[in-house]
Amino acid sequence: MTALPSAAGVPHAHVFLGQSHDANTRRTLSVVALTAVMMVGEIIAGLWFNSMALLADGIHMATHAGALAIAAGAYVFARRHAQDRRFTFGTGKAGDLAGFASALLLAAVALVIAFDSALRLMAPQPVAFTQATVVAVVGLIVNLLSAAMLGGGHAHGTHGHHHGHEHAHDHPHGHDHHHGHGHHHDNNLRSAYLHVLADALTSVLAIAALVGGKYSGWVWLDPLMGIVGAVVILSWAYSLLRDTAGVLLDMTDDHIEAEIREVIEGPGDAAISDLHLWRVGPGAHAAIVSVSGIDGATARGRLKPVHEIVHLTVETAA
Repeated sequence: MTALPSAAGVPHAHVFLGQSHDANTRRTLSVVALTAVMMVGEIIAGLWFNSMALLADGIHMATHAGALAIAAGAYVFARRHAQDRRFTFGTGKAGDLAGFASALLLAAVALVIAFDSALRLMAPQPVAFTQATVVAVVGLIVNLLSAAMLGGGHAHGTHGHHHGHEHAHDHPHGHDHHHGHGHHHDNNLRSAYLHVLADALTSVLAIAALVGGKYSGWVWLDPLMGIVGAVVILSWAYSLLRDTAGVLLDMTDDHIEAEIREVIEGPGDAAISDLHLWRVGPGAHAAIVSVSGIDGATARGRLKPVHEIVHLTVETAA
C-alpha cells in the first residue's frame, strides 16, 4: 500500500472491539434476565425458609446479575461510541472498566455475606431444609444453563480474529503508523463465564449444607457454607480486580514484548532503545517501538507476525 503523508490528514479508525462483540452483548443480556429471575426466587426462599446458605447464593447471584448488567452496558457503550474521536484509542477498554467496578461491588457484598454468616454460625437458627434444597437445586440448574449460554461466547470470542485493514503513515520525524489485525480475547465475557461457574460452585455448597443439616442435624453447616461462598466471591473479585487494573493502568504483556524484541533484534542488525506496549481492546494492543539500525519499513515488516499489535508507532534513529 502506498504510504500517505501525515499532511493529508486522512483519518483512520480506532475500533478495537472483539469480533463477537455484538453476539456477546446478546448472550450477556439473556443471562442477566435468566439470572435475575432465579436471584429473586433464591433470596425470597432464603428469607422464607431461613437458610443463610441459600440467601448467600441468592445474593451472590444478585451480584452476578449486577456484574453482567454492567458488562452488557459496557458492550453497548463501547459499540455506540466506537467511532467517537474523543476516545483517542477507541472504547475497547470499556469492558475492563466495567469489570473493575463490578469486582469492587462483589468484594463489598462478599464481606456482608461473611459477616451475616458468622452471626448465624454463633447463633444457629432453624432452617426449612427440604424446601430450601429444592430451590438451591433449581438455582444450580440455572447456573449451569447460564454457563452453557456463555460458554460458546467464551470459546469463540476468545479465539476470534479481527480482519482489519492497514494504514501506513510515514512522518517527517521518523514515526511510522501501522494498523494490522490481531487476536481478540474478550476478557469481559471470559470473566462472566468463570463467574457463572463460581455461582454453580456456591449452589453446590448450599445444597451440601442443606442436605447435611437435614440428615445429620448439622445446622451450623448452613452458615459455614455461607462463609465459604463469601470466600469464593472474594477470590474471584480479587482476580478480576488484578486483571482489569493491569489493563486500565496500561500494564505491558511480557510475552508479546518478548516477541517484539525477538523479531526486531533477532537478526542482529537492529536494537530497541525504548518500547511501550499496552492493551487497547480485547486481545488488541498498541505499541511504540524506538529502533536503531533499520528503517521504519523494515521494522514494520518484521513486526507483522505479531498479530496482537493493531496500532504500531515505530520511531527510528536519526
